[in-house]
Amino acid sequence: MRKNPVKEGQETLDLGDAAWLYGYIKIARFDHWVKQLFIVPGILFALFLIEQTLTSTLHLALGFLATCCIASANYIINEWLDAEFDRFHPTKKDRPVVSAHLKSQYIIVEYMFFSLSGLYCGYLVNRLVFLMVVLLWIMGIMYNVRPFRSKEIPYIDVLSESLNNPIRLLIGWFMVTPRFLPPISIVFGYWMGGAFLMATKRFAEYRMINNKTQAGLYRKSFKCYTEQSLLLSAFFYALLSVFFCGIFMIKYRIELLLAIPFLCGLFCVYLHICYKYDSSAQKPEKLFKEKWLMLYMLLFVLLLCFLVLIPLPSLHLFLQRSFIGI
Repeated sequence: MRKNPVKEGQETLDLGDAAWLYGYIKIARFDHWVKQLFIVPGILFALFLIEQTLTSTLHLALGFLATCCIASANYIINEWLDAEFDRFHPTKKDRPVVSAHLKSQYIIVEYMFFSLSGLYCGYLVNRLVFLMVVLLWIMGIMYNVRPFRSKEIPYIDVLSESLNNPIRLLIGWFMVTPRFLPPISIVFGYWMGGAFLMATKRFAEYRMINNKTQAGLYRKSFKCYTEQSLLLSAFFYALLSVFFCGIFMIKYRIELLLAIPFLCGLFCVYLHICYKYDSSAQKPEKLFKEKWLMLYMLLFVLLLCFLVLIPLPSLHLFLQRSFIGI
């Protein structure tokens, strides 16, 4: 059995301690369940494009619960299998699996509980939601478990982790309509947007550690990264995200093109946050504390709602061919 590193002079948790359960609860990261809000755009896109109403709030609740449970299962194996590396991170070294004695048999039982609960809830919704929940669960294994462990491969680590974003989008979409597929343009736009978030997360972590050797001990992919390469990759993903979103907007709602400059601004605001020490970009569940980002996103959402509801016929001129007679 792998022994967990314990900080010198620190008291450890054991089964005789009244607070022994705290560590097992914490590694499920219930505070990260807020990330499942990435499901919501999938629901909204389906309602907008398919033009049908929600038929079952129970299915929505089960879909969210399924995603949350699978996410917790993925977090559990992430923390358990990363313990030997997290001790090299300035803040992650205080995680329960690193700083306390947690028993492997209880970790396995907890992992199986969340996995089976999530899969069962997804099964209760419909076949396609179940398949997406299974895919989300598999991605957790591919990302964390050897011999795959995609998190250790430069650039693949970002692309594989960010793939959870379009999977969440599809879960939201299929909760509304299992009969139609979403436009591939918005799926790729969502994926590349997630890749931007993950690349900037790596960038913020790399800057905070500020030691290439220590960073490589914490995450093997950091041995091949530099601040410049991470920043350039984030810029590349942002460009691709805007490109695919632009295709979607032109095809389905030309008015939304007016939001493109503000979408680019959103990427810039988020990148600015990454330059802070121990940035919220490393902990997306804490982003609500970034007041300027929250205000910008609120205004951006209001703009999108306006452009969806108010037709602007003059913009359709950009879709028409023009001939010049001489």
